Amino acid sequence: MNRRDWIRSAVASAALSRGALGARVEAKKRILLRSSWQTVNIGDVAHTPGMLRLLEQHLPECEVTLWPSSVDNGVDEILRKRFPKLAIMPKTGEAKAEAFKTHDFLLHGSGPSIVGQTSLVEWKQKTGKPYGIGGVTWTYTPEGLKVIDGARFAFFRDSVSLGVAKEHGATCPVLEFGPDATFACDLVADAPAEAWLKEVGLEEGKFVCCIARQRKTPYWEVKPERKFEPETQAYNDQMKEHDIAPLREAVIAVVRQTSMKVLLCPEDATQMKLNRETIYDKLPEDVKPRVVWRKDYWLTDFAQSVYNRSAGLFGNEQHSPIMCIGHGIPAVVCRFKEQTSKGFMWKDIGLEDWLLDHDHDEPAQRLTPIVLSIINDPAAAKAKALKAKAVADARMKRMMDVLRGELGI
Repeated sequence: MNRRDWIRSAVASAALSRGALGARVEAKKRILLRSSWQTVNIGDVAHTPGMLRLLEQHLPECEVTLWPSSVDNGVDEILRKRFPKLAIMPKTGEAKAEAFKTHDFLLHGSGPSIVGQTSLVEWKQKTGKPYGIGGVTWTYTPEGLKVIDGARFAFFRDSVSLGVAKEHGATCPVLEFGPDATFACDLVADAPAEAWLKEVGLEEGKFVCCIARQRKTPYWEVKPERKFEPETQAYNDQMKEHDIAPLREAVIAVVRQTSMKVLLCPEDATQMKLNRETIYDKLPEDVKPRVVWRKDYWLTDFAQSVYNRSAGLFGNEQHSPIMCIGHGIPAVVCRFKEQTSKGFMWKDIGLEDWLLDHDHDEPAQRLTPIVLSIINDPAAAKAKALKAKAVADARMKRMMDVLRGELGI
């Protein structure tokens, strides 16, 4: 080969290499994450950063765009701070059309149901591209079953929901238990949290958290567009003492029988008032000095930093306990039927002893001893929390492995 031919061959090889590289760049898989359902609840906020962290850990070579319902109230900022490369889809028809054209897979994030069900249907009808469902609670509907059957995979965050899908003959290729992605949420705001804890006199490891909740969330208190619902209010009032008195008794026992303090804190924006009226205001005067009532709502990062410095958490909510277990902090869940079957995920990850059911009056007898046992044997409680975290982590990795297979990478 003469010099001229060698040069031509080298140029051609270089061009082919550039073309191959370009093809590899263009073939980079793009995931559209349907999530971020609302921002008045730190748990609803936490679904999204949890799933984003899983994608970051297990599929770092993929590009991810968030298709949100809501990222207001400062959520946009905390997501962009933690995930600076994240693209958030604007709420325009043009942006949606472009996302549908350029993305390879639609992943439905964790939620209380298949919240974005219509979005999955629209995606399938307009693109024919695959989609999957990651970590939801589900109650049977014919429409929902069709959406599950059309998915490449469906992970349910509690075994009850998984059982419902199987009972109704769901034909999705992968039907499995996959915990709420909130277990993977790692948003923190350490500096402001530490400053606030110092301000209110709470020392790391020397307080426990408590959250009260009503049977049905009175959204009209925080969402101007929601009308007052007298029947809901009446039902909440009827059940309020039944559901929250066990929490109040546990708070009293913690203060009188241990050296711990108690923080009354919210998971959603309606609960500051509830904590005050149903717990703090009804405490004996000798107990109140060692109980801190948080009067302001907080976002997920701030709350997580506080939980991480606590000795544990108990209450009528689900996602603050998930945030705790995800960081190895003991947490007790008191459920009732209005919260759907999501509470049973505690059994699924080995925390059946820390799951109480208000519909069977168990918290009234068992909650205080359980909370005291966590405080009195912190090493055993920590080990139990970490063991449950490991179960959740393994199942979430399984979900990411299935997604990787569907993407062909």
